[in-house]
Amino acid sequence: MAQNNDTQAASKGPGLKLLTGLTTFILWLLLLALTCWSIVAIFYSNLPAGVRPYAAALFGLISVGILLFVRPRRRGKMIFLALFALLVVWWLAMPPSNNRDWQSDLATLAWAEISGDKVAIHNIRNCDYRTETDFTVRHYDKTFDLAKLKGIDFFLVYWGSPKIAHTMMSFDFEGQGNVVFSIETRKEKGEEYSTIKGFFRQFEIMYVVADERDLVRLRTNYREKGKGEDVYLYRLNVPPETARKIFLSYLGEVNRLKEKPQWYNALTGNCTTSIRKHTMPYNPKARFDWRLIVNGYIDEMLYERKMITTSLPFAELKKRSYVNPRAQAADKSPNFSQLIRVGLPGKEL
Repeated sequence: MAQNNDTQAASKGPGLKLLTGLTTFILWLLLLALTCWSIVAIFYSNLPAGVRPYAAALFGLISVGILLFVRPRRRGKMIFLALFALLVVWWLAMPPSNNRDWQSDLATLAWAEISGDKVAIHNIRNCDYRTETDFTVRHYDKTFDLAKLKGIDFFLVYWGSPKIAHTMMSFDFEGQGNVVFSIETRKEKGEEYSTIKGFFRQFEIMYVVADERDLVRLRTNYREKGKGEDVYLYRLNVPPETARKIFLSYLGEVNRLKEKPQWYNALTGNCTTSIRKHTMPYNPKARFDWRLIVNGYIDEMLYERKMITTSLPFAELKKRSYVNPRAQAADKSPNFSQLIRVGLPGKEL
């Protein structure tokens, strides 16, 4: 009997060792990931530019030294985690700001006044473009009647990979035109967008409120030649009363950001996840889908959920929703919004 017990214990030994080794390996991978994140967070922090590389390198060296040389090892890990926690607290405390030397097209924030069915939007952008980087910034104020809001259209903009796209929402007011919202990073003069920096509190988030001759034409008529931006336009199957609630939700965020800036985050606070924030409370089909992250395929998701017309096969619908040729032909026409919708498949309510 004792021999059988010894045999069973011996047979369990290799399995237990393998599990212990695997757990240790995963733990060290996690500690390595935390160290790497910390180094990048310091490098992209609000410390003076000349200090950040040295501070990041010093933190990395101290972290490795603690993990490798402090004994017992458990104490070293606890000291590292405490140091990491202090770094996270400091990093989370970095305040966003509305007071920086902004790019001229992103310097002026929109805001709205709401009185019953009347909505006065201030600082609607309408830049006059000569090239992508040569333009005259213009803004205007306009009052919209919520009773005339008849629907929402959805823009999907590809600038490179078919897996990732920029998204914009346009609200259609009968007889009063369209107003479009583009959720973007608010860049300072000389600053370029970086996906990595987008994870590390380097950009404030901005709701650009503009007309389609600005936001759409910029992408189809000016950026398209150099960067290959392709724009698709879909009519959403949204009842007017739902469109009204979503529109007011957007304006509420526009006003909040004017008073209290927030950080952009490339994963959790970007153009698509922010749209979901405004639409989810009014959409019974609002459940998470991987295409909300890999958003170049979000039109497929909308098609499956019948949020856009299903009267055509999806491939044909996407082909007919491509607006670049119509936008390039319309160019500076005052009827730009109407012209880019010629032949566009309609709504199904």
